[in-house]
Amino acid sequence: MHGLARRTLLRGGALGLVAVPALAACASGEGPTLVRARPTLTHGVAVGDPRADGALIWARADRPATLIVETAATESFTDARRFTGPLLTPDSDGTGRLRVNGLPSGQQIHYRVTLEGDDGAASEPVTGVFRTAPAAPADIKLHWSGDVVGQGYGINPDLGGMRIFATMAGRDPHLFLHSGDSIYADGPLQESVTLPDGRVWRNVVSEAKSAVAQTLDQFRGNYAYNLTDQNYLRFNSSVAQVAQWDDHETTNNWYPGGTVAASKGYTERSMDVLSTRSWQAFHEWMPVEPTEAVDGKIYRKISYGPLLDVFVLDMRTYKDTNDADNGPTGRIFGPAQTRWLIDGLRDSKATWKIVANDLPLGVVVPDGDTAQEGPANGDPGAPRGRETEIAQVLSAIKADRVRGVVWLTADVHYTAAHHYSPERAAFTDFDEFWEFVSGPLNAGAFGPNKLDATFGPEAVFVHAPPEQNSSPLDAFQHFGEVRIDGKTAELTVDLCDASGSVLFSKRLPPSTR
Repeated sequence: MHGLARRTLLRGGALGLVAVPALAACASGEGPTLVRARPTLTHGVAVGDPRADGALIWARADRPATLIVETAATESFTDARRFTGPLLTPDSDGTGRLRVNGLPSGQQIHYRVTLEGDDGAASEPVTGVFRTAPAAPADIKLHWSGDVVGQGYGINPDLGGMRIFATMAGRDPHLFLHSGDSIYADGPLQESVTLPDGRVWRNVVSEAKSAVAQTLDQFRGNYAYNLTDQNYLRFNSSVAQVAQWDDHETTNNWYPGGTVAASKGYTERSMDVLSTRSWQAFHEWMPVEPTEAVDGKIYRKISYGPLLDVFVLDMRTYKDTNDADNGPTGRIFGPAQTRWLIDGLRDSKATWKIVANDLPLGVVVPDGDTAQEGPANGDPGAPRGRETEIAQVLSAIKADRVRGVVWLTADVHYTAAHHYSPERAAFTDFDEFWEFVSGPLNAGAFGPNKLDATFGPEAVFVHAPPEQNSSPLDAFQHFGEVRIDGKTAELTVDLCDASGSVLFSKRLPPSTR
């Protein structure tokens, strides 16, 4: 029931249209009277896609209510600005977002969210902070990772929940790039998991996480489950997110036109049907506004001052089938997104251009015995299939003399630093670059995978478990941290474990060419 109060009636699994009022005795002793309950913020608040003058604020109501956001320079909320948002209704499962704007650039903003019922009754407030993007060069700290509640590893009460979010929040990043697999819609949870060495992993469980997600309400319930973790809630309220999706928001290794294997136990096996429901739940429950994406879905650019542009990719919606013939052409971005990325990188004036790719470029990620999930096909020769679009982008970066491009990804459940060079590659029409891998946040750890030599990757650093599907107890959960120095424009990437220990660090100077 997504954490809804018992007094709220559900229709079709969405937010109840009718609230059952509580009874209370009249002070005069004349008998009971109806007491209208106040609306409630059920799953905290979140911030997304910041700009120089504001950001998106997300919340969810337990009944129809209007979203109200106040912003101020201090937590006392002196001289607060008030923004009135949409009416949150059952149509969106009670969720909604509001872009606050007109705020000063490069500042910490305190915000306070309340709900207002049709009778004027207000909810208890929930507060948070975020930073607007700077208008001038300034220090920037960005975190990235992916993979939440995967492989049967959910919220473990013995550990105090998903503590990695508390670790990241404690480092006070300006941005969090959520690189996908924000839920595992195909990953039901059990109350306990006995590990190979006899240890027991315990899970908080919910109805929605008891089976694979097929209905819209089940997809919604996966997001709701994650937001019962107090660490995640606090993180969401204080760090602006840039969210993208991968495969497990729908089902493992999904692609357009695909069919879920009969052995998976799905009654709805069309990946197109499942992804449509997944798309709706993702945009309801994550702090992202689809109308602000180029295609009305996922891919978009987030400008964060003169030192940083983030290009958020969608490598799921437009790719060809995983078992497609590895021919002379292929799709991983699709023609429109490919052109958008080439043009956007060429036109960017930012010192650093981070490309958020939800699938790694040169890591071979099999889908069964013969199919491939990502761009790399395992053939070390010239680009073929999906690699042709990667080659097109890399060649354009070189031809357009674009500098400062760094690729950040997750997906493969280990952390690594990959250096790509034409000197090692079968395809040579590109400039050398770095791709950094991080994850998982709270899921089984895997890897390392083989590298495809087409673009000349070298694994300069890898931190992966000795046993596949290692639990989060085994210290192979990861996030990455990017720091840009406001004075020197130097970029530093740290690959960290869940405790915040730095496993690997790479400093990159700004281009002088």
